[in-house]
Amino acid sequence: MKEKQTTVSPASGARENIMGTMEINPLLIKLSVPMMISMLVQALYNVVDSVFVSHVSEDALTAVSLAFSLQNVMIAVGVGTGVGVNALLSKSLGEKNQKRANDTAVHGILLSVISCLVFMAVGFFCMQFYFEAQTTDASIVQQGVNYLSVCCIFSQGLFISTMMEKLLASTGRTQYSMISQLVGALTNIILDPIFIFGYCGEALSGTTGAAVATVIGQYFGAAVGLYFNFFKNEDIHISFRNFRPKFKVVGRIYAVGLPSIAMQCVGSIMTFIMNQILMAFSSTAVAVFGVYFKLQSFVLMPIFGMNNGMVPIISYNYGARQPDRVKKTIKLAAIYAECIMFIGLLIFQFAPELVLSVFSASDAMLAIGIPALRIISPHFMLAGVAVILVSVFQALGNGMFSLYVSVCRQLVVLLPVAYLLSLSGNLMLVWLAFPIAELVSLVMSLIFMARINKKIIAPMYQK
Repeated sequence: MKEKQTTVSPASGARENIMGTMEINPLLIKLSVPMMISMLVQALYNVVDSVFVSHVSEDALTAVSLAFSLQNVMIAVGVGTGVGVNALLSKSLGEKNQKRANDTAVHGILLSVISCLVFMAVGFFCMQFYFEAQTTDASIVQQGVNYLSVCCIFSQGLFISTMMEKLLASTGRTQYSMISQLVGALTNIILDPIFIFGYCGEALSGTTGAAVATVIGQYFGAAVGLYFNFFKNEDIHISFRNFRPKFKVVGRIYAVGLPSIAMQCVGSIMTFIMNQILMAFSSTAVAVFGVYFKLQSFVLMPIFGMNNGMVPIISYNYGARQPDRVKKTIKLAAIYAECIMFIGLLIFQFAPELVLSVFSASDAMLAIGIPALRIISPHFMLAGVAVILVSVFQALGNGMFSLYVSVCRQLVVLLPVAYLLSLSGNLMLVWLAFPIAELVSLVMSLIFMARINKKIIAPMYQK
């Protein structure tokens, strides 16, 4: 038994040819494109939820927008735990430590189950308080509770599917990860109009229907991800026989994962407080902010998908002590990210009315939304490199740098600047806080990257 755990499998030998020797550009494209496609579909079904809900009422759209902060916390916990598992598992495979790779995968599944139990309790006991803390509008509160309670109580699919996707990505099987995400996303897109518009009964219509369609899609994605990991992923061997949790493995996972979770939770705090700042102007401003976040996901999700392909390459070659491959991966990823961000900038600058009209935008919403998108979008060109570097920090075991950048950008800079600008009484000035915060984020990211290059990458040339 001992020998089996430490021997490199034939599949792991094949991984060496790909992760350790294949030319970086085609390797990055091979691993990233499937993830980019699946993340784009993920962004699509997030937007589709809001598009269909907007046809119910603007209050329903506002309710879903207010729900985003807590939803983002759930995603943060799932993705952050997966990031920790991804980095440790890829590094273990690069070091030919099969036993630790297997332990990491099993612990990741256990942590996902624990996470969903926590949010089930939140769904049962905290929903009314959460929405009443943000608005006194009874209609918005009720529609928000209907939506978010379902998403929390039935969050098992979210956490399991997220972990399965990370396990597949960490072993280079991004095509399987793409398929599992596509199954979940397409299921949700198909079911959205059926439930939201009451074809399954009034009790499952509106925001409740949107939530039901979402969780069913997540369950389907989880089922497909489980199948691929148990029957198609030969690089890891998942078995709960004689399994005992090891705090050392959990600690290694969260050494990288906790900063990632905290970093994304910072985003939830930011959106929660930003909603309060904007609510002082109008609920329409909150709806515009929610729509902006949905739309920017179309720009950012492909980069997040590329990060999913980039992280295992960097972690593997970090473990294998190949600094040139690490540096080239970072450089190419940054170039591709800037190209994607430039496309997003063009869309937001020249077609804001078109994209807002998809959400049945009223004249008041267009009056706020069109200038808002044009003011905010220049920050895309600043964010491209920063988004890549944040994932680089995590892949190289320096997740705290990612957390520092996120906290500074969203809490130390964005919110105070937005609040101060709101005191002018001019809503358009508030949107300027986004490019200002992103500039600070980029400067910090470059400083941290210089330190990592000196402390981690450069010394690899000497060994």
